[in-house]
Amino acid sequence: MGVLTKIREVTAEPEVSLPVGQILSGDCIEAMRSLPDASVDLVFADPPYNLQLGGDLNRPDGSHVDAVTDDWDRFDSFAAYDRFTRDWLAEARRVLKPDGALWVIGSYHNIYRVGAILQDIGFWLLNDIVWRKSNPMPNFRGTRFTNAHETLLWASMGEKARYQFNYTAMKTLNDELQMRSDWVIPICSGGERLKRDGHKVHPTQKPEALLYRVLLATTEKGDVVLDPFFGTGTTGAVAKRLGRQWIGCERDAAYREAAWDRIESALPLDESSLTTMQSRKNAPRVAFGSLVEAGFIAPGTELFDKKRRFSAKVRADGSLESGVEKGSIHGVGKVLQNAPSCNGWTFWHLEHEGAVKPLDALRQLYLLTIED
Repeated sequence: MGVLTKIREVTAEPEVSLPVGQILSGDCIEAMRSLPDASVDLVFADPPYNLQLGGDLNRPDGSHVDAVTDDWDRFDSFAAYDRFTRDWLAEARRVLKPDGALWVIGSYHNIYRVGAILQDIGFWLLNDIVWRKSNPMPNFRGTRFTNAHETLLWASMGEKARYQFNYTAMKTLNDELQMRSDWVIPICSGGERLKRDGHKVHPTQKPEALLYRVLLATTEKGDVVLDPFFGTGTTGAVAKRLGRQWIGCERDAAYREAAWDRIESALPLDESSLTTMQSRKNAPRVAFGSLVEAGFIAPGTELFDKKRRFSAKVRADGSLESGVEKGSIHGVGKVLQNAPSCNGWTFWHLEHEGAVKPLDALRQLYLLTIED
């Protein structure tokens, strides 16, 4: 991985080499123009949503709701937003490798316009993913349904283009069931939410669990991930953890500063934990991988049975490794015991807060967070 530079500001000027591990300041379109053609493996974009909000939003008790009212989300017309979208998508397409891919996240305000434009300029849609928020903000005015989801578009460079998809890693992350296109992940809150003086640093900070799944699914170790709308650095922090290289574009100095602080404190995973399963060509169900991507259990954690006869190491995709055995919490436990089946949630234990606990105890903690 590229060495994390200590320089806080990097002016977007033409570079001979790829500026990995750097945040390019200024307008994202100009910043991307400084990058070489076909140099990036993945683009993850969280562009302005053009929310068209009018007036303040207050809770029933009269308290103010932090919303997206910043200048960066204001456009004079749909035509102006479309021109902006076409311009940054064109640059994203130029810097992507032929086997690269694009992810874009948005809401109903903008995602359909973005989707049409990316198809117009040659991208090929692979999936639309529904990120269903397990703890969305209610509609305080009571005039519409609660906005409980956002949409991610995943696209390749063309209909016949090759692209990276770690199918088996996603299946392992989901307790050996094929990963679906509806993802239940909590919104960014609690200790993960960056705040200064009691206020959110960024109004639309995305949860690290969301980026963890995207990068684990569609990149490999060492791949270069570009985020044109870097914000407070979620993409960079997760990329560092997973051994991916990253480049950010962000024009807001306060966001850049917060992103640097966050990325510098992110701990990368060790080599063995980074190895993922390689692909062969109403109450939410909780997969062990959900606890890993949400940070409840760190890759590299040692698990053991209650009598400490067997041990295994947690890997980045939620699989376990014990000697030559690799697989799910259930599969590895079954093989080690030479048993017909195994409930990995009760079989495997770990040290947590000074006590030995079964995995199921952490599953229950995770359930409490997504039900808040």
